[in-house]
Amino acid sequence: MPVELVEKKLDGALPVHLVARDGLEAAGLAPSTIAWARANGFSGEAGRTLAVPGQNGALAGALFGIGDGEGALALGVLSRNLPEGDWHFAATPAEPELAAIALALGGYVFTRYGKKSGKALRFDLPAGADAGRVRRIADGVFLTRDLVNTPTSDMGPEDLEMAVRTLAGVHKAEVFVIKGDDLLAQNFPMIHAVGRASTGAPRLIDMTWGSKAAPKVTLVGKGVCFDTGGLDIKPSSGMLLMKKDMGGAANVLGLASMIMAAGLNVRLRVLIPAVENSIAGNAFRPGDVLASRKGITVEIGNTDAEGRLVLGDALALADDEEPQLLVDMATLTGAARVALGPDLPPFYTGDEALASDLTAASAAVEDPLWRMPLWRPYDAKLSSKIADINNVTTDGFAGSITAALFLKRFVEKTASWAHFDIFAWNPADRPHGPAGGEAQGIRALERIISNRFG
Repeated sequence: MPVELVEKKLDGALPVHLVARDGLEAAGLAPSTIAWARANGFSGEAGRTLAVPGQNGALAGALFGIGDGEGALALGVLSRNLPEGDWHFAATPAEPELAAIALALGGYVFTRYGKKSGKALRFDLPAGADAGRVRRIADGVFLTRDLVNTPTSDMGPEDLEMAVRTLAGVHKAEVFVIKGDDLLAQNFPMIHAVGRASTGAPRLIDMTWGSKAAPKVTLVGKGVCFDTGGLDIKPSSGMLLMKKDMGGAANVLGLASMIMAAGLNVRLRVLIPAVENSIAGNAFRPGDVLASRKGITVEIGNTDAEGRLVLGDALALADDEEPQLLVDMATLTGAARVALGPDLPPFYTGDEALASDLTAASAAVEDPLWRMPLWRPYDAKLSSKIADINNVTTDGFAGSITAALFLKRFVEKTASWAHFDIFAWNPADRPHGPAGGEAQGIRALERIISNRFG
C-alpha cells in the first residue's frame, strides 16, 4: 500500500489539524500557528493543505481545510500533499475508518509502465478504524484500478482470465473457463458472436469460492477488453478510452477480493464474459439475429451495443442458480454519463429492500450511487419485427434505462438483482484517486454483503 497505515503509535509523528472554514480559533491551534495560517491566507477552505514550520525551520505539522463539512474521502489528498514522513491526526476524524480508507486510496499510483511510486508516508491508524478492513477495501480498489488502467495490449481476454486465476490462487477459489467454439457447444451464442472476430478467443470465466451450503452471491462483470464498436465502428475519439470497457469485470473482481479476504459466509460466484469487439470478415453484423442462452432471439440494431449481449448470456447462467443476491456491473451506456456524469453511477433493481440498503450504504461510505427506474413502458422500445427483441431502440431516448430493461429479460428467477451502469474512470484527479481507472459502487456493495452475510 503506497501510504502505510500503522496500528501502533508512531514516535515523533507530526500532527495534521483538520480546520473547518473560518474555524482557526475553534481548532485548538497555538497562537503562532493561527498567525502563520492567516499570513498565508489559510482559513480552512476545503481541500487546502498548509505546512506549519517549527523552530529552526523544521516542520511542526500541517493544517488541512475541511470547508463546510467535506466528506471524509476529501482527506485522501493528504497522501499527495503532505511532505514525506510520519503523521497522525491531531484529533480523531468524525469517520475514522473512512478517513483511513481515504488516505490509502489517495496514495494510489499505477506503476506498471515506469511511473514512479508515490511519497513515502506513514500515518497512525485513527482510533476506531479496523486496519484489516481498511486494507481489504484498499486492495480491492487497487486491483480494480490496475486492471482498468492496463492497456488492451496487456489486458486482452486471455490476460483478464489470468488476472482472475491469480486472484483465485490467493484465496483458493476455483476457476472454470469456456472459450472459443466451446461457447457454441455449451450454449453461449451471444458471447461467441461478439468476440469471434478478435484474435483473442472469447471466453466465459467462472470463478467460485466458499462453502456450497452458504448463501449464494453472484457477481457478473462486463469484460469487453476493447470495443471498436464492431462494424458500427466508433470514431477515434470514442475508442481512446475503450481499454476501460472491461471496467465492470474489474469492479466485480475488486469486490470479490474484498469478500474473499474478509472470509464472508457466502458461496461466491463471479462470471465474466471476456471478449474483444473487433472488426474482421467474421464479425457479427447490424441486422443479424442472434440466438441467446435464454432462448430469446435478438436482432442487432447496432454492433456497438455489445455489452448487453455478452451480459445476457452470463446473466441467464447466473439466474439458473437463483442466488440470494445477483449483481451485474458494466460500462454499458453513454446515456448514463449524459444523465448523471462520470462520478455518479445509476443502479437498477426491482428489490425495494436492496434499493434502500444501497442508498444508505452509498451515503455511509461515500460511494456515490443513484437509483434509476426500470420503467416498463419503455420496454416496448426494444421491439423487433423479426426477432423477440432488438439490442437497441430506434429513438435513442432513455438509453441507460432501456439497456437495463434488456438485461432484465435474462433474469427471471432471481428475486434480488441489481444492475450498475458504471463509468469506471476518473476524468480528472480526485482527492481519493488520480485520473484513470476507478472502482465505483463496490465499497457500498461490500458494506451490504458484509452486513447481510458477514
